[in-house]
Amino acid sequence: MILQALVNYYEQLEKQGKIAKPGWSSVGVSFAVCISESGRLEQIISVKTEQQRGKKTVMAPQNMEVPAQAKRSSGVAANFLCDNAAYLLGIDAKGNPERAIKCFTESAELHKKLLSEVNSEAARAILAFFSSWQPEQACEHPALAEVCDELVKGGNLVFRVNGRYAHNDAAIQAAWQWYYNAKDDCDTMRCAVTGTRGPIARIHPSIKGVDGTQATGASIVSFNKPSFCSFGRDQGLNAPTSEYAAYAYTSALNHLLSNRGRVYKLGNTTVVCWAENAIDAYQALFDCILSDKSSKYSEDEINGMTKSLLNGARIEFNEQLIDPSQPFYILGLSPNSARVSIRFFMRNTFGAFLKNIDDHQQRLKIIRPSWEKSNTLSLWKLLNETVNQKSRDKNPSPELAGEMLSAVLNNTPYPATMLNAITLRIRAESDITYGRAAAIKAYYLKKPNKDVPKEVLTVSLNKESTNIPYLLGRLFSVYEQIQQEANPGINATIKDKYFNSASGNPAVIFPVLGNLAQKHLRVIKRDRTGLAINLEKQIGEITNKLGDSFPARLNLPQQGSFQLGYYHQNAERYIKKEDK
Repeated sequence: MILQALVNYYEQLEKQGKIAKPGWSSVGVSFAVCISESGRLEQIISVKTEQQRGKKTVMAPQNMEVPAQAKRSSGVAANFLCDNAAYLLGIDAKGNPERAIKCFTESAELHKKLLSEVNSEAARAILAFFSSWQPEQACEHPALAEVCDELVKGGNLVFRVNGRYAHNDAAIQAAWQWYYNAKDDCDTMRCAVTGTRGPIARIHPSIKGVDGTQATGASIVSFNKPSFCSFGRDQGLNAPTSEYAAYAYTSALNHLLSNRGRVYKLGNTTVVCWAENAIDAYQALFDCILSDKSSKYSEDEINGMTKSLLNGARIEFNEQLIDPSQPFYILGLSPNSARVSIRFFMRNTFGAFLKNIDDHQQRLKIIRPSWEKSNTLSLWKLLNETVNQKSRDKNPSPELAGEMLSAVLNNTPYPATMLNAITLRIRAESDITYGRAAAIKAYYLKKPNKDVPKEVLTVSLNKESTNIPYLLGRLFSVYEQIQQEANPGINATIKDKYFNSASGNPAVIFPVLGNLAQKHLRVIKRDRTGLAINLEKQIGEITNKLGDSFPARLNLPQQGSFQLGYYHQNAERYIKKEDK
């Protein structure tokens, strides 16, 4: 299903002229090797371009459509017209001069094989270059003096003859296409992806751009040990995929991964998404709705578009039409040595995914602090609430990230590991933040529990609730306010010392806190009698509903009610201050 969806996506891209045809691939190129008609090296120039990487603009390799690249592991395999400095110039980049010479020799033989009968100025110039170039003296050449160190670091090079790239020469392109199509050493079987008979790919092209994999790329489908093989079949014959399908799905996936602005990172999982019709606007809008990245559209405009799509209407976004019934795919990839593991794969209509995201945001809605300007809480911010911000590694658990994304997009219950992680951070920091309160509320709305009734899962303070843990959380907040009013500018409050024990063993802690509050009230009454009376009324309002005794122990769900009561009461207090 995954490979079929990617092959279909490739075919849509090819129809729209957005991707290379079979035998060609889009590759990042860093340098151009400029040679004369006689094959003499004139200069090497950088072809990197300014590209946006998050909030920064950096110089990055320029994508060019060049002949398909060979898959390398540890051996020597030359690419045609586009390769690194070891193959095109014989420059040693790995402390192994003999290997660099071997790479150059291999590349020279490949170019002579393909270009010897091509009637083209560029072809003759490249042949002359390979015949005259001395790789042993490469770094001594005047044209390499300033760039030799950069070439050693890596990066692809292409040939340029008289100001024109050799890979754009029509005669050379025809020679390469004939060579690529003439491969006949493949076994013919029925393709498991397309269902048609054809030559089977023994080794699939590499996937590049998945964080954590090798720079040369990794494979989704790979068999390189006898223990992985069966029925006498080896390599790609174990999962028969035609040469065309292997090229198509890897090209489509590399195309998705090359657009770093549309690639998401959840822990160690790299996430890409696409619409079946290959219209970019779907990815762009999905990015605006799911993440908190900046956009030329305001939050209100995005919300308006989302509402229209949820009502089944088509909208225009980035001058392209978006249909909510369009099939949409989301794929999560994780690194695993030289392979790529599928973390998750989801398919639904674009509108259905938006509906699930909107339901998730509705569950998260809770009164927010004044400094929080956004009306929505992105998944990235939510996951950030599970991480110790003082630790060196501030990435959330990759397993939790994948489970959370799956729960949001499939509208299923949130993972218990999310609630556990939030609870651990609250206990460690004795702090209920906006994101943590929203997460607790959303978790119990999606997975109801009798100890966390709906009356406490409200957006703002519910003064009518009679839920005991919720009332205890409110009472703790009032006690903390009394302490702060009696000791202006105090550094540590009862929250820092007693919050965890109060939410776990209220019968032990609350009598102590009540006595302490009375002492603080006497201090407040000296100068602010009205405030003291108001605080006493709040205590009376809550304790009248609590009864004469406190529960000895609160379980985990009841502690969630306690935490929400504390958060709601605090938020109510700060709102009143802002109103005044």
